[in-house]
Amino acid sequence: MRTTTTTTVISRDGTPIAFEQLGAGPAVILVASALADRKDAAKLARLLAPRFTVINYDRRGRGASGDGSAYTVEREIEDVAALIHHAGGSASLFGSSSGAVLALRAAAAGLNVDRLALYEPPFAVTGDGFAPPAGFAQEIDALLAADRPGDAVKHFMTRAQGMPSFMVAMMRLMPGVWSTLKRLAPTLPYDIAVMGDTQQGRPLDAAAWAGAVAPTLVLTGSKSPAGFHDAARALVEVLPHAEHRTLASLNHGAVMMAPHKLAPVLSDFLT
Repeated sequence: MRTTTTTTVISRDGTPIAFEQLGAGPAVILVASALADRKDAAKLARLLAPRFTVINYDRRGRGASGDGSAYTVEREIEDVAALIHHAGGSASLFGSSSGAVLALRAAAAGLNVDRLALYEPPFAVTGDGFAPPAGFAQEIDALLAADRPGDAVKHFMTRAQGMPSFMVAMMRLMPGVWSTLKRLAPTLPYDIAVMGDTQQGRPLDAAAWAGAVAPTLVLTGSKSPAGFHDAARALVEVLPHAEHRTLASLNHGAVMMAPHKLAPVLSDFLT
């Protein structure tokens, strides 16, 4: 019988991290992308639950989770460590976009990761303009400091994600969606910190990821920009046990928009 519980673990710095646990079987932790919380992966979690114990959590500062007084990427890795401890000492990780990079950093830090599945980590490894513009992080900080979360969301979507302005304008007309995005806007600097110096159009530093020794599947969608495919191929080259697969008809929003297409691939790999 599939069971669902919602509870919290306490991270090393005392921050409560909320999660929903579904199913039974090997543990899989879902790591959200920028401007997302566990609600965005809820359908994917349900699809994986027949074969796995799925831990779908709110990253710090989001949803029902707390937030520390000073953010560092290391604190987020400690959050993942607390969830792995709750799962029994080891777990597989699945992350999308910047959440994929956080999952990868957790594995590289030496956490006990069984398998690692990554959907479109947004590394910029060539100088073709795929990366956010220079000064992007400072611009986001300035908008948030000026209490303009909606403008920060728009700036992130158009300048970092390449979303056309008219699509952002349409999202503004959906009050529930837009209010959620504005509420998550203060965590944008967290995702920028997770990306670090990996979006500057340079090759990946193999030494930075040497600790990620778990079998790894790097996924991209066939409808996504070339930069994601370049990043996936570059990552596979520096990881010791990794493969790249492109999924037909998917784009960068696959976790929320097409979980039924992701779930079978993830299930086969994570089993």
